[in-house]
Amino acid sequence: MQNRTAMTEFLLLGFSDIRKLQILHFVVFLVIYLAALMGNLLIIIVIALDHRLHTPMYFFLLNLSILDLGAISVPVPKSMANSLTNTRSISYSGCVAQVFLLFFFVSADLALLTVMAYDRYMAICHPLHYERVMNKRACIQMAVGAWISGVLNSMLNTGSTFSVTFCGGHSVDQFFCEIPQLLKLACSDAYLSEVGVLGFSVCLSIGSFVFIIVSYVQIFRAVLRIPSEQGRHKAFSTCLPHLSVVSLLLCTGSFSYLKPTSSSSSRLDLILAVLYSVVPPMMNPVIYSMRNKEIKAALWKLIGSRLFNMHKMSVLLPQSQPHSGITHFNN
Repeated sequence: MQNRTAMTEFLLLGFSDIRKLQILHFVVFLVIYLAALMGNLLIIIVIALDHRLHTPMYFFLLNLSILDLGAISVPVPKSMANSLTNTRSISYSGCVAQVFLLFFFVSADLALLTVMAYDRYMAICHPLHYERVMNKRACIQMAVGAWISGVLNSMLNTGSTFSVTFCGGHSVDQFFCEIPQLLKLACSDAYLSEVGVLGFSVCLSIGSFVFIIVSYVQIFRAVLRIPSEQGRHKAFSTCLPHLSVVSLLLCTGSFSYLKPTSSSSSRLDLILAVLYSVVPPMMNPVIYSMRNKEIKAALWKLIGSRLFNMHKMSVLLPQSQPHSGITHFNN
């Protein structure tokens, strides 16, 4: 308890201390963050404003975009601020908040991706029962369940991580507070209990992955029986991107948390952390919107209506100005 109480801050040593590389890291992360921010916000706005997109699939996609915004906003802004100001420190409470929020958003993200796989399974394999099973109430319950599962999993891991005594220094070899890197600083007597909690979370993640794989095996079997080539292409174009996002998130995240921390390379840890915490929130808008005709149509309709209103205002305003000028001249 004395060591844990005395711990007031951690040092994040993930990136280089060379000033030029720090500026490069800031610029790269800024571009990634702005791209993720703009892409996910566009999806949220388009789905919220277009009533044709108020369907189960887009309702889950709306929730996924919100979770992605949260997930990338936990580690990236702090890392950019540290690089810009040439500092490495993060407070103890800030580190606790990072662990809790990132684990929450990533866990809820995975749970929601599992729900989305079930939604696609019902839509393709059981289309006649789809509206009855995936009704509004069921969709809300599934989304709420995904968010609650993220909170519970995050509370379990955060509480277990910060209940240990840190006696290995305060330098974290990562660009955010990551649990495996924090465990390197923990005393051996509490290390095994946290590893057990992490193992439980990874088993849940693998269980979700198995459920997703089974769902997609059934989907692909049903798709191959579709006589229309256009129908098969539409089904594959919807499902394959979803499967690629799940695979990237689970493979990199599970490997990062399961591999032995003592023998791991710092560069490998850094790459894996970027792949599961930064890349998916940036790629999801591209995968789910740029390849989706309905979202692109709704986006162009929204942009077109805004441009039309702006053009209409610009046409009306000049007409009122000459009229007022002629009146003044006649007077």
